[in-house]
Amino acid sequence: MYSPPAIRIDNLVKEYASPGPGEPPKLALKGVSFDVPQGGIFGLLGPNGAGKSTLINILAGLVTKTEGSAEIWGFDIGENPRNAKRSIGIVPQEIVFDPFFTPFEVLENQGGFYGIPKSERRSEELLRAVHLWDKRDAYARTLSGGMKRRLLIAKAMVHSPPILVLDEPTAGVDVELRRQLWELVTELNREGVTVVLTTHYLEEAEQLCDRIAIINHGELIADKPTRELVGMAREKIVAVTVDKDLGGPIMEEAFTKAEVIEPRRLEITYDRDKASAGQVLAIVQSHGYAIEDVTTREADLEDVFVQLTGAG
Repeated sequence: MYSPPAIRIDNLVKEYASPGPGEPPKLALKGVSFDVPQGGIFGLLGPNGAGKSTLINILAGLVTKTEGSAEIWGFDIGENPRNAKRSIGIVPQEIVFDPFFTPFEVLENQGGFYGIPKSERRSEELLRAVHLWDKRDAYARTLSGGMKRRLLIAKAMVHSPPILVLDEPTAGVDVELRRQLWELVTELNREGVTVVLTTHYLEEAEQLCDRIAIINHGELIADKPTRELVGMAREKIVAVTVDKDLGGPIMEEAFTKAEVIEPRRLEITYDRDKASAGQVLAIVQSHGYAIEDVTTREADLEDVFVQLTGAG
């Protein structure tokens, strides 16, 4: 059965005014189009300055689009901005809330901004969900960085939006906190919330996201299920241990790179369109080495990302 997309973006353009006399206007988004399916975790990736935050700010109603259209949960952001905003919760990169309110007051105030009657507010439920109920009466400024991040997620969920957007939620946080945040986000996703995530931690995106779009220089350059995207990588890596010290790296036309990493261990990167692992091993043996051990590594999302964006 067909489900309409949670977010539909069609030919979205954002042009900023010329930064100075004689300089052309800056195009932050150059006709971007993609759909975010309902119910999954969707990754929006790209190098710094690619246009990700501009796109999120357009969805949040903080930046006005130049051309194109965007729908959130079926509501056009231009024609029906109120319902569009009610359908999305945004967790910004920056930690922003009044430091003189307690976490409970932060959520109550946010509920008031959305016109939610006191009897229908979920402040206690949300604080318990993000493990901050014991801090409900502490000043928000006294919370640790991780607690503030969790409070921002609760704040974004006060109006029960079906879509949650997380803009770099784990930037600058430690490993344990990152794990806690992802447990919280995956739990929300299991409960039916569609999650859109931007991150620079590509390993994180590969593990969490069902589908990934990559933006570079304001243009969409990929939009595929995660496994399919990772499968696009042409290169594979094989590490070979040989029976005697290597005189130097073995370079052949089929190899992209060959590097001696230990006296008897050679790491070879090859294009799988041009050679197979068996051919690579045969080439090593043809140089007079007997092979004692072999390990291979499949390409990951980082390899694909570098390949597509040229962000070596």
